[in-house]
Order: sequence, then structure tokens, then C-alpha cells
Amino acid sequence: MQFVRQSKFRHVFCKPMKREYCLEDVRISKISWDSTFCAVNPKFIAIITDGAGGPFIVVPITKTGRLEKDYPFVDGHKGPVLEIAWCPFNDNVIASCSEDCTAKIWGIPDGGLVKPLKQPLMELAGHQKRVTSILWHPTANNILLTAGGDLKLCLWNVGTGELLVQIAGHPDLIWSVDFNYDGSKLLTTCKDKKIRVIDPRTGLILRQGSGHEGVKPQHGIFLKDGRIFTTGFTRRSERMYALRDEENLEEPVTQEELDTSNGVLFPFYDKDTGLIYLCGKGDSNIRYYEVNNEAPYVHFINTFTSPEPQRGIGFMPKRGLKINENEIARICKCTNKGVVEILQFFVPRKSEMFQEDLYPDTASTTPAITAENWLDGQNANPILMPLHGGKSQQEKTLESRRSAILTTMQPPSDTSAASNTPTAAALSSSSTVRHPVSESRDAQTAATNATFPRHPRSTEVVSEQDVGSPAAASSSSSVTLRAKAAGRVDSNDDTVPHSAASTLKTSDGTEIAVDELISDMRQIKLLLRRLERRLRFLEERQQDNDHFQIEQI
Repeated sequence: MQFVRQSKFRHVFCKPMKREYCLEDVRISKISWDSTFCAVNPKFIAIITDGAGGPFIVVPITKTGRLEKDYPFVDGHKGPVLEIAWCPFNDNVIASCSEDCTAKIWGIPDGGLVKPLKQPLMELAGHQKRVTSILWHPTANNILLTAGGDLKLCLWNVGTGELLVQIAGHPDLIWSVDFNYDGSKLLTTCKDKKIRVIDPRTGLILRQGSGHEGVKPQHGIFLKDGRIFTTGFTRRSERMYALRDEENLEEPVTQEELDTSNGVLFPFYDKDTGLIYLCGKGDSNIRYYEVNNEAPYVHFINTFTSPEPQRGIGFMPKRGLKINENEIARICKCTNKGVVEILQFFVPRKSEMFQEDLYPDTASTTPAITAENWLDGQNANPILMPLHGGKSQQEKTLESRRSAILTTMQPPSDTSAASNTPTAAALSSSSTVRHPVSESRDAQTAATNATFPRHPRSTEVVSEQDVGSPAAASSSSSVTLRAKAAGRVDSNDDTVPHSAASTLKTSDGTEIAVDELISDMRQIKLLLRRLERRLRFLEERQQDNDHFQIEQI
């Protein structure tokens, strides 16, 4: 009888790098938000740091030793940065989101910064409250998702600064977001203890179920085969994980309680090997599991324990690993003492040959689809590349219908961005609200109007049962009437943009395009809204100071 499960990952072990190969004196952020505070790719490691405004540092991956006190940082936000994420298709582009209600895109030159970077490539301003999460689309070029404290999800084309889709309807704070393997579905976990699978193009809820019973944050990720892995808490505040089938979110396939620690568990998933690494905020250990189709489906491998608890965690993509040493994962662990430890996970093998069973083809830096095609309803799996050298499985040149900043601009040679760096396109104060419609209708509309600029789709999160209801029908008709009054739709489709642009002549004979004039007016409106928010903030702070002085008297 066989008592030991056969697996090539059964003997995976962790080996930390020596102290001299680590970073030191890094002042990691002290804000209380549950975030990983760290992002890493084969070129750089980025860490959210403590300081006035919203700074974070970007350091070449080869840099070791003590970090200089005056090391340049990225400092363009007006409030603390909550999350950072590297672009999967460009190792020199990073996104950040902040309490200042914006997300920003930054270009990092090869070799790192030599002066503080204050001017972003793009600023995305579409939320009324702090932006809590950001996530790049896994296959579509230049698509970024942001989640905010205003309970909205925004999908952006960061190449042009356009707000493509806005999804409202979550009843409480959104804790985590994740795309599935081809980016056609979106998974969210919410403070109302619900797990939702949403169509990111329409806002339609495809599946919904109850998550973990605890009141503390829970996180969810899509596995490569479509199953859903979640971490959270029980009613007794015990940490746990669960594996769920997308078709039945209410009943987990398997679940296990772990311990009674208070730290939120962050799952890091390796799509190539099926391994999941559970890293808890404030923990000193990292658990790792293998997930497959054999019961009990989630197989515990081992736990790595270190003396110092982790405050920040960064997970290296497969492209940055040492395959000649059989390294299958690398985690950058930030501690409260300012040390960034490098944890390497190995599979012991005697042979020095390339281990094909450990390194299947992994996601490359080539996007599989353009932002426009994805929004029109097309899906594509990631383009894969071999790790032992050679070309990707498919060499593609993406042709975008509009200019994209991230493809036409190189990262700045020094840290000061040019004064004419484009900013995000202004958002309309009365965006067209769009309820879910059929995919074929969307594709036909997009094909007919492929050369016109889009208006952002603003949708409510609607379940499949609600789409055909009389209330939804009446709501949809009233929305269409409002959109017609605004001049944004014709009698057949509520997504048809403006007709051909006309021009106006000034007194001196200069011709001005109407579209450009409208765009300038929207930018002015956006600026005024920012100034109003700033003024309200200053007034509230002054009132608090006056109240404090009165109490002292």
C-alpha cells in the first residue's frame, strides 16, 4: 500500500540568501492598509516607503547592501501609496494607487533612478475616494483595473488615458480583485462576505456565493483551470483557506483551518507548477501547497519559518529565476527592521541538465491582444515563452487603433519626465450608464465605430436573473433617454460615440475642433473638482484645529 503521495514538488525547500546579498535600511511604509507593499520583476524591486506624501522606491534587482539615505524615490502622489504593480509586458513600467484618489503610471529607466521622479507617464483620476487596489490585465495590452473606496471598479486604457468601463454596485469595501487565465472574468471579494465572478466588460454577475464567515479581510484568486482559491477567517477569527468550484461558490470543494493569528493571508499562485504560497502579514512563516485534481486537491508541502516577521512580500515572475539551479520560486520579504530578505525555493535534483518537467513554458512579455479588441469581446490566452531560451510560441505585433503612450514613449533617460508628458484624458461628469447587453451586439457596434473615440461604459453590478426583469428594462430605457438627451447615442445603439467632428472659427480665423474644445472643458471640470475636494479637506482640518484649540482653552 502506498502511503506517501508521489509528487516532484514533495521535497521543495527554501534557502534564504546571505545577508550581504540583501537590501538593508529600507524604511517600509507604516500605514495600516492590508497590502503587500512590494512588487518585483526581473529588473527591479519596488517598495512602498514611509515618508511625506506617497513615496516608493524602485531599486535595480542587482543592488545589495545598505540603501543610501538620499536614494531617489518616486514621489508624485499627494497621499500614501496603497499598492504598486509592475506591468507584465514592460519591465520598465509600474502602476501605483494612493489615498489621493488617483492611480498613476510611471516609466523607470534602465539602471534605476538618479533623481526623484515626480512626473508620471499617465494619471488616472476616476474615483471619488482612495484607490485601494490595482491589477494589470494578464493578456490585453495596456488594460489596468482599479478598485476604490467609492465601491467602484474602473477599467482603463493606460496607453491613452481613457476610462473604458466603470462598474458600480458592490455594497461594501472591495478587498481583492483577480482576473482569470485569459482575462475574460473578474473575481472580487467584498466586506459583505460575498465572492463574485463578474464579466469585466459589462458588470454582469456570472456567479455569486458566500465566502468566509469572519469579519476580517479575505482574498481570492483564480487558478489556471478556473477553480477559485480563497483565504480568510472563521467566526472565531481562525485563519483558513478554501478551494471552490466556480459553478458552486457556496460549498467549498475543500477547506482547512490553519491557526489563530491576526495577519491577513496573501495567496501567491504559480500557474506553471500549481503551487500556492501563503504569506501572512506579520507572520514569520510561509506555507506552500500543491493544488491538483487529486483529492484532497490542496496538498501541504512544507512551512518555511524565519526569525523576523514579514511586513511586505514580493513574488518574482518565472522569467527572473535561476533555472540552472532548479529554483522554482523567489520571494522578497520586507521586515520591520528595514531588511529585504531574498527567499529562494528549490527542487533538489542531482542532474545539472535543464529540467523540462519543472519549467513548462511561461507567460512572456508579449501581449496576446490589444485593448480595443479585448473591449470588443475577444479573448486570448497568454503568449508563452520557453525558459531555456528561444522564441515565444507566437511572435505578434499589436496594431492599436489609437496612439498609446506606453508604446510610443521610452522610459525617461533620467528621472525628470518631460514637461509635455501626456496626462489622463478628462472624464465626463455625466458618463453614459450602460446596462449589460448581448456580446454580439457589442461586437457589431465596436466594428461599426472602430475609428471613433469611446465613451466610458458605466455599469451597475447586475446578476443574470436581474437582466430580464421589468425593473431592469425600465431602468435601461430611462438610461437610454438620458444618453440621447446628452447627444451620445442614436436611436439604435447606446454606445455610438459622437458624429464626425466639426470645427469652429475664432475671430482671428483660427479653426478649433469641437471635440478638442469639449475635451479642454472636461479637463477644466476635472481640475475644479480636485480643487473643491482639496478645499473641503483643508476646511475640515481647520475646523478640527479650531475645535482642539477651544478644548485646550
